[in-house]
Amino acid sequence: MFGYVLPLRGELKVKDYEKFKSYYCGLCLSIKKNYGNLPRSVLNYDMTFLAVLLDALEDKKCEFRLNRCIAHPYKKKYAIINNKALDYAAFFNICLVYYKLVDDVNDDKKISSKIKSLLLRGYFKKFPKPFYVYSDYIKSSLTELNKLEKKSNNLTLDEISHPFSDLTAFIISSYADNKPYKDILYNIGYNLGKWIYIMDAYDDLKEDIKLKKFNAINNTMNLDDKPYEDLIKDISPKISFVLSMCGSNCLHNLNLLPLKTNQDILFNILQYGLLDKMNNLNL
Repeated sequence: MFGYVLPLRGELKVKDYEKFKSYYCGLCLSIKKNYGNLPRSVLNYDMTFLAVLLDALEDKKCEFRLNRCIAHPYKKKYAIINNKALDYAAFFNICLVYYKLVDDVNDDKKISSKIKSLLLRGYFKKFPKPFYVYSDYIKSSLTELNKLEKKSNNLTLDEISHPFSDLTAFIISSYADNKPYKDILYNIGYNLGKWIYIMDAYDDLKEDIKLKKFNAINNTMNLDDKPYEDLIKDISPKISFVLSMCGSNCLHNLNLLPLKTNQDILFNILQYGLLDKMNNLNL
């Protein structure tokens, strides 16, 4: 359910694309600094967007450092360091992946997911104490999502996607406690979370129908049990409309924020990046 929120490189200036990569490398270094080397394996682009967005609201200028990358040891890369937004995103990167792995274990009994989840669980003791409340909220939200998915035949797609949408909104807006723009961040997070959840379901639809696995779109919109080829013709315009509205709402609220930097990167992601992902799935 991760990795959909990316810039469209062809529509981004070189300097902005390099800065986005510096946030990505900075997130990797933040995970290493705060938690260790092993959790770097779960590095996620969606959490890079989180850092880019939240850092755009800060007055402090980015601090860059040239590093050798563990994945590309022969070429040095710039990374953003000593960054509050990246440290915040690093925590959620690990926590969200851990609970996603736990969900995979419960659903598919995957041994690989079980091993990875046990390894990540050991790093929870390194979480800052103020962040424990965030971990509890993630666990509670994903538990509620799991419950709704099990009784999904009586629910709409909006209802099923709500816990994940609210969780994404909580993650983004909690960074800005006592700030006047917290509700704006919540709206961005809610619409983006809904977009991610539905995109993920649409992306997996064919495989889930084949394997008879749960899929939010299939369970709520395929009441006549149509084959994938017939279903997709019927629902694609509806899914495209919902996703387009989510993206439009994200952009609208982004325009309301007092951004101090990263404007071009953020507008590229929410305007072109999301649309590119939809186009890749013929939406």
